[in-house]
Amino acid sequence: MRYPISIQTFETIINGNYVYVDKTDLVYRLAQEHVCFLSRPRRFGKSLLISTLDAYFSGRKELFQGLKMEALEHEWDVYPIFRIDFANGNFSNPDELTLMLEGRVSDWERIYGKDDVYKTLGDRFKYVLEQAAAKTGKKVVVLIDECDRPLLDVLGEAQEDKNRNILKNFYATFKAADASLRFVLLTGVTKFSQITVFSGFNQPNDISMDSRYDAICGITESELHNTFFEAIVVMAKKLGYTVEEMKAELKRQYDGYHFSNALVDVYNPFSIINAFNKLDIDNYWYKSGTPTYLVKLIEGHNINMQKLTSRGYESQYFVDYRADAEEPLAMLYQSGYLTIKSYDKRYREYTLDYPNVEVSKGFVTLMANSYLKKDESEAAYWIVNLDRMLRRGDLKEVRDAFTAFLASIPYEANKDERAKDFETHFQYTFYIIFRLLSCYTTLLEKQNSKGRADIIIESDNDIYIFEFKLDGSAEEALQQIEDKQYALPYLQDKRKLHKIGVNISSSTRTVDGWLEA
Repeated sequence: MRYPISIQTFETIINGNYVYVDKTDLVYRLAQEHVCFLSRPRRFGKSLLISTLDAYFSGRKELFQGLKMEALEHEWDVYPIFRIDFANGNFSNPDELTLMLEGRVSDWERIYGKDDVYKTLGDRFKYVLEQAAAKTGKKVVVLIDECDRPLLDVLGEAQEDKNRNILKNFYATFKAADASLRFVLLTGVTKFSQITVFSGFNQPNDISMDSRYDAICGITESELHNTFFEAIVVMAKKLGYTVEEMKAELKRQYDGYHFSNALVDVYNPFSIINAFNKLDIDNYWYKSGTPTYLVKLIEGHNINMQKLTSRGYESQYFVDYRADAEEPLAMLYQSGYLTIKSYDKRYREYTLDYPNVEVSKGFVTLMANSYLKKDESEAAYWIVNLDRMLRRGDLKEVRDAFTAFLASIPYEANKDERAKDFETHFQYTFYIIFRLLSCYTTLLEKQNSKGRADIIIESDNDIYIFEFKLDGSAEEALQQIEDKQYALPYLQDKRKLHKIGVNISSSTRTVDGWLEA
């Protein structure tokens, strides 16, 4: 198989015989809409979707031979297409956005005509759209990729207001020129409707959480198993897995995205094709770069992921970015670092969490760097060693590792706002540690009728039940494991059972007591 690494052009993929997951039935359905907005995380195939629509509206029938579109479309009309890609601009430059739009409008004016009566970019764009429709006899198609990039690049800076106003005035054209429009699609990571980017024209139909389009970007499980079965077999052989084990590992690493209450599983396409191309499991999407705006948000907010992922939300709280939001929930969701995990139809509430191991490992390591002031490589190295100790069943090493790690957290980290309440600091520190550890082993918060263990870790040969106390005693923690019968579900399990009570001191800020049974 040839994998389209860094190729976002539909024509190149088809003519180059690259592997292609056929989405053209969904493209055809989308093309029957009018003005739409689609939000998906970066590197999820939005640019390829734009390119596919471009080929379709250009009447490129030959590119769709053998695809689902061939049986759906019979006319293959050719429409005038206006395409803008904001992917490559440097929008922190004060004049970049204006110059880019000026250049595109000038190019179109040379094709369809210019009237000096119209002076503003918006008015000139409207005139060009109307002239294109009049001269070709076909309504126009507008495709805008990464429509939010001019704002994300300057989030929180003075330039943000200037860029927002430029976009607002430019996008207002779609309302004025509605009679000339056949189809408009804007794609991006984040929807900014609450802060007036789209207020100058009728709100686009936001299809980001429309279950009909869940799979329009990304790869579903059935698509993965059907299109890439040969690759899965080859990869399994190379890495020493059975085919079913390989499928499970790919699911654990790259699956888990859900974009509506239908909860259709969607795999990260960028990571999947890179994994098959290199025949190796790695954090391809995360390693491709953490967006600057997200780093700014992490540094500028007291982001408590434990809090964010422990409650339900109505969709309005994470669909639209709100500049005045206390927690940047929408940005984390739309950027792909959180996704929908469940839906309560009675209350119409969604719970959010990390989609998969790749994202969890990368993002929580970043949080460890921000909150615990631990270098990413240092935190990852410690977690891997902790996992090895648990698999060896060496609890003395585990105890010493916890003690040393907690004691090594710099004093300045303890000055964080959360650290002023040490109980919260204690809880969040262990949240980060166990979230990282969950990337390597199975962690449970198993509840019975009498309560819930703090953490249960299962390996091939051992089961560890931990109970932690703050300024109490290890004896008290161990007694709680007995009183609450946390070990009851494992009485018939052949693996070795370990019960560990741990006390943490708020004065020393590390392990103060450790008892095993």
